Amino acid sequence: MGRRARFLREDFINAALQILSQQGLSGVTIAAIASSLNAPVGSVYHRFVSRELILAEVWLKVVESFQKGFLEILIPGEELKAALYTLNWSRLHPNRARVLLLHRREELMVGDWPMEVKEKAELLKEELDDGLKQYTKKVFGEVTPESFSRVLFALVEVPAAAVRRHLQMGSKIPVIYDELVGESCNAVLERFISR
Repeated sequence: MGRRARFLREDFINAALQILSQQGLSGVTIAAIASSLNAPVGSVYHRFVSRELILAEVWLKVVESFQKGFLEILIPGEELKAALYTLNWSRLHPNRARVLLLHRREELMVGDWPMEVKEKAELLKEELDDGLKQYTKKVFGEVTPESFSRVLFALVEVPAAAVRRHLQMGSKIPVIYDELVGESCNAVLERFISR
C-alpha cells in the first residue's frame, strides 16, 4: 500500500487562490505556491503541468462556488435575494470574491488545458447563461435583448459594481449597499414582476 500524499491537489489550488486574492496575478508562481505550503516545487509540478492550469482550476473553483448558490435563488419572487447574493457571498468569501470580481476569466483561463478543464469551463458558462435566460423568460414572457439586459443589469452588473471597489481596497462592503442595490433592482425590474 502506498503512503498517503502529504499535499493534495486541492491544497495547491487553495494556496494559489489565497496568493491570487492577496498579491494579484504576478504573485502566483509555482515557487510561491510551494513555499506557502512548505512543499517542494516538484510536488506542485507532479500535480499540475503548468501555472496556467493551476490558475484555470482556481477560476473554476471560485466560479462554481459563487454560481451554484446564485442559480439556486434565481427564481421569480426572489429578485431582491438574487440581487443581494453577490454582496452577501463577497462578505462571506472575500478572497474568492476578489478573484471572481477583480480578475477577468481571460486572465486566468489561458494556455492549453486538458479537455476536462475546457469542458467544465464551458459547462459553467452555459449553466449561468441558461439560468439567466430561464429567469428572464419566466419574468418577461420571452428573452429579448432588452429583457435580458435588464436582468443582467439588476441582478449581476449592479451588485458586482457595488462590491468591486471595496474588494480592491480591502474594505468592508457598507451595509447601506444592500438597500441601494435593492432599490436599483426594484427600479429596473419592479414593473415587470407579477406579485
